[in-house]
Amino acid sequence: MATDTRRLNVVRTRGLTRSFGDRDVLAGIDLEIARGEFVALLGRSGSGKSTLLRALAELDGEVTGHGELTVPAERAVVFQDSRLLPWSRVLDNVTLGLTGSDAKAGGTAALAEVGLAGRERAWPRELSGGEQQRVALARSLVREPELLLADEPFGALDALTRLRMHALLEALCAKHRPAVLLVTHDVDEAVALADRVLVLDEGRIVLDEPVDLERPRRHGDPRFARLRERLLGALGVETPDSTERRAS
Repeated sequence: MATDTRRLNVVRTRGLTRSFGDRDVLAGIDLEIARGEFVALLGRSGSGKSTLLRALAELDGEVTGHGELTVPAERAVVFQDSRLLPWSRVLDNVTLGLTGSDAKAGGTAALAEVGLAGRERAWPRELSGGEQQRVALARSLVREPELLLADEPFGALDALTRLRMHALLEALCAKHRPAVLLVTHDVDEAVALADRVLVLDEGRIVLDEPVDLERPRRHGDPRFARLRERLLGALGVETPDSTERRAS
């Protein structure tokens, strides 16, 4: 019996369009993201990455021209800024908007998952940038979303903290299995984390590349390097290897 693949897709868009004045920032996007799939979205500044994420989060009422825009009701967004309420303690930030007798227990468990057990009563100002992003992840995942939308969540972190956050996000997604759309400028981050990488250019998806590499991914793997070069090429970035090949 044939499988109805549409039932497996958490996200499905057809002809998604968003214009600002006479400029189409999104120009007819067709996209599917399966349950549990991790998709990274690359693109130069102004290519429409954050606009697409906002459309999928249903934060933009001006999206038009779509024959279909299907996203789950259970979704969460993580931004580059952790957006914690400075007047609320860490646990209260995690459980913001949750009701019921198990909200506190769920928030405490989520903080333990991100390595912040015992910090429930801390104020956001007492945390490092990386710890604040851990709280933001806990706040998102405590709701068990079907879709996690992440808009450059590690862009403001130092290199070592970013690597730690990559490992944490990978582990959390393997456990909770949301569909993920990660917007990033970092090609290495995309290859390290994603099952599939999209490149957006002038409002259109110009490359849709599966990442068939074993986890954990190694930068020294020649396949990692080849995929990285393909993605950079789609972004219009010259690499020494591509320049050398053209010259030979």
